[in-house]
Amino acid sequence: MADRTAPGAATDGGRSVIHDLGYRPYTGPRLGSGAIARSLVLTGFRNAFGLGRSGRSKVLPFLLLGLNLLPAVIVAGVLAFIGLDRLPIGYAQYASTTQVLLGVFVASQAPVLFSRDLRHGTIALYLARPLPSAVYAVARWLSLLLATLVFLVLPVVILYAAALLTELDVAEQTRQAVVALGLAVLLALSLAGVAGLIASWSTRRGFAVVATIAFLVIANGVVTAVQGIASDEGHAQVAEVAGLFSPYSLYRGLMGAWTDAETLAPPTGTGMVLAYVTVLVGLSAACLGALVLRYRREASA
Repeated sequence: MADRTAPGAATDGGRSVIHDLGYRPYTGPRLGSGAIARSLVLTGFRNAFGLGRSGRSKVLPFLLLGLNLLPAVIVAGVLAFIGLDRLPIGYAQYASTTQVLLGVFVASQAPVLFSRDLRHGTIALYLARPLPSAVYAVARWLSLLLATLVFLVLPVVILYAAALLTELDVAEQTRQAVVALGLAVLLALSLAGVAGLIASWSTRRGFAVVATIAFLVIANGVVTAVQGIASDEGHAQVAEVAGLFSPYSLYRGLMGAWTDAETLAPPTGTGMVLAYVTVLVGLSAACLGALVLRYRREASA
């Protein structure tokens, strides 16, 4: 059933909404919070790729998406014309290889969804309508999450289609693709949370982009260095624990544990694997909770 309120009705709290101007009131049906949230998710997803905006806004997201898909298309062509008995790169390994492009995409598009409304003051218009601030925050986060998933899932789909067309083992390819999709969801959850939270605290797009990239790159670089040194010195457990402190190292660790890809210091044992999953999911939940608190504070300001 459609989520609607009666024509001309005020909010549940008895307040009028901003479009009640006192003359020529709108007498048609008004959609409720659910419809507003769905619209926000859809428009946010479109805006993340510049759709419905100026041509200049489409350049960066589609350039990054094209660069991200290019290796997958080349691999598919090699499979078709040369014929190999296995993919040159694993499904899950692909995202780890193109993580720089992924980080730039998330960092550059998060401010589009989280900073512009704060910078231009339009957040007050959204929250003046019968839309809870928490719903607004979750809707924006879902938009970024879906856009990130497109970035992560499309190469897997291209590689999987190429593998099936070249008659590689269907069961094995399907198993690997499903594992890669599960890892992609976990990585997208964490990246959307981190980038969205940083962007929500900055009204300047450039600062949000630099801060997000710096966080992802520096954290990954420090963790990789610690893991390398610890592994060389024979402290394997230290290397495993160090992997808990970066979204990319968490992804690589789980990739090493769940696939045949060779990674630096993958978690060994069920307990450590569960710790990696828990930290990755917990990071996503913590960022989403902080986003909700951020916009609740903005609504009460």
